[in-house]
Amino acid sequence: MTGHAAGLRRLDDLIWALVAAVTAVVLIVSAAGGFHIVLKSYAVPASTALALFLGAYFYRVHRTDLKLASTLESTAQLVIFAAVAAPLSYLAASTPLPLQDAFFDAMDHALGFNWKELLALMNRWPGFLIFMRVIYLSLTVQMTAVVLLLGLTGRLPWLRVYMLAFIFAAVLTIGLSALLPAEGVWLHYGLKADPAAMPVSHTSWPVFLGLRDGSYRLLMAVGSEGIITFPSLHAALAVILIAAFWPVPVARWLCAAANSIMLAATPIDGSHYLVDVLAGIVIAILCIVAARVLVARMTEVPDAAALSDLAPTAAHIASRSP
Repeated sequence: MTGHAAGLRRLDDLIWALVAAVTAVVLIVSAAGGFHIVLKSYAVPASTALALFLGAYFYRVHRTDLKLASTLESTAQLVIFAAVAAPLSYLAASTPLPLQDAFFDAMDHALGFNWKELLALMNRWPGFLIFMRVIYLSLTVQMTAVVLLLGLTGRLPWLRVYMLAFIFAAVLTIGLSALLPAEGVWLHYGLKADPAAMPVSHTSWPVFLGLRDGSYRLLMAVGSEGIITFPSLHAALAVILIAAFWPVPVARWLCAAANSIMLAATPIDGSHYLVDVLAGIVIAILCIVAARVLVARMTEVPDAAALSDLAPTAAHIASRSP
């Protein structure tokens, strides 16, 4: 195994260790907190990840195709981490700390941002609002597509930067959401809307409130809701996706445009304060930088810019991110 391949293997082992650590935390805390893990909801993610991992092993050991092996294994990591991170966010939401919505709302006003004015503006263009919602819901597709694109085009170190940045951002936002819980703008303002005009996030509200008062104690993979308010994980992942797609010339501008729209849609469809979005952007940049430094060291690449073709620096990402 070459030094480069050995470095990628060490990174994959690290990613699996992080996934295992999150899984252990979920199992221990859920048992202590009286939660019930819905095992059947893990059948599809677990079987899919196992098939992908076995395929990766075959192409790494028996058919030596590092691109395909990396693509399959990173996809398996993505599937499994998403399956264990969702219940971790539920456990975080069950903490009894006081809600911070009034504080976040005050911060928005101090920044000159009026959420209700934004909602009124969006409602004047319902067609555009629907378009933004489609982009907002494209997150899972984009997160899978970037793994396939980076893996199959041979940008293997940058693929690990993406995976680590995603994991770092998810764990950090979940941890902060436990310390600074919030129910979101729609609930905080007590807004009502026509069922057809309700935000995407409205299905998560009963779950969040049930986790807070103890009436909801189910943990699942398939069927879980996005319940994090501060910081916005959606916003963080939008920026991480812009960075991840950046080395691919054909995809970079399409992704940048789509995720700029996603950031604009996050306050309404995600029921987020502006400070949630800003915090998510900051977290994304920090996690990209940390992941990039780690990958450069573990693959022994002397120049971090060599991790990918035209790999963006943190300053470059910051300057081009909305």
